[in-house]
Amino acid sequence: MSERRDLHELLRRYVDDGSVPGAVGLLARGDDVEAVAVGSMDAGGSAPMARDSIFRLASVTKPVTAAALMMLVEEGRVALDDPVDTWLPELAKPVVVRTPSSPVDDVVPAARPVTVEDLLSFRAGWGLHSDFSLPAVQALLGVQKLGDAMRERPDPDTWLASLAAVPLLYQPGEAWLYGTCSDIQGVLIARVSGSSLPDFMAERIFEPLGMTDTGFAVPAGERGRFTTAYRPGTDGTPEVTDTPDGDFSGIPEFPSGGSGLVSTADDWLAFARMLLGGGEWRGRPLLTPASVSRMTANHLSAAQREMGALFLQCQGWGYGAQVDVAPSDPWNVPGRYGWLGGTGTTAHLVPTTGTVAVLLTQVSMTSPKPTPLMRDFWRVTA
Repeated sequence: MSERRDLHELLRRYVDDGSVPGAVGLLARGDDVEAVAVGSMDAGGSAPMARDSIFRLASVTKPVTAAALMMLVEEGRVALDDPVDTWLPELAKPVVVRTPSSPVDDVVPAARPVTVEDLLSFRAGWGLHSDFSLPAVQALLGVQKLGDAMRERPDPDTWLASLAAVPLLYQPGEAWLYGTCSDIQGVLIARVSGSSLPDFMAERIFEPLGMTDTGFAVPAGERGRFTTAYRPGTDGTPEVTDTPDGDFSGIPEFPSGGSGLVSTADDWLAFARMLLGGGEWRGRPLLTPASVSRMTANHLSAAQREMGALFLQCQGWGYGAQVDVAPSDPWNVPGRYGWLGGTGTTAHLVPTTGTVAVLLTQVSMTSPKPTPLMRDFWRVTA
């Protein structure tokens, strides 16, 4: 009960000072679940926030996509060491800029093909670097489209063809780079399975786990539970970036495996409990323990973690999410797995304790670094 009071007081403080219109925080330790909803669905206070309010997950989508791809790996339809160009021929024979700061036309051939494991561990060579000014990163940003422009991406085939024209920043396997690999995973899942990414995830993950409010769009009848999205304005007043009847009123042309899902705190809890259960949920296996172990293990060297420090804070990376390797803050328990989303969301699980902590807000981040609210939430729920 004291944890619930502490969590309520924390979220209430950030709502009262205007940082966020509302928030949902959930902390589960085994079967004991505490959930708190504070504030309103929008800045106008049109309706109170509720435990089942629906939020844009943004990058908290990434571990779900990784789990979906691991299902295809388990079935033998694709292997971790397979070159991805078997299914994504657009990405055959990639080229790499001679140095990270080289112009995009100063390139050398890739030393080897990009593999499925490269995509899962974010070491394919495409992705965001801490220096956004690098020519290859600028070229990637024109294709990747971040933030509010994400829904402007074309269909997956067109997008992939555009990505193929962007040189790799590093050789495959050499460096951890953020973000792009999850979107490539989504295209790969669709091509290997012969199904759309939304249909595959619905059939193989959302329906078995009872994640009834998770998907790439919000049905008209449920939009009363869908929060309005904001970004911090220059004067501190939140500015609307999307409404319940806006970008998520239908399946987008590009269903993003990196940031496209909407969900609720309890739906993500079900996904986390499946991972904590070694891939099993209520007697039904969705993944094997070996696959979950690979997802939630760190795959990066110390040098790769340091290179990704802007995003990782020098922690590790599994498949689709961060894996803590050093107790640099009270919440950084080695083995803790999860990630945060640019729309103001975080979700983590700790295998050693069976703990799950989910924070959902509707005000976007202004940098890759965790917000004060996120850090305080992690401190209270550690």
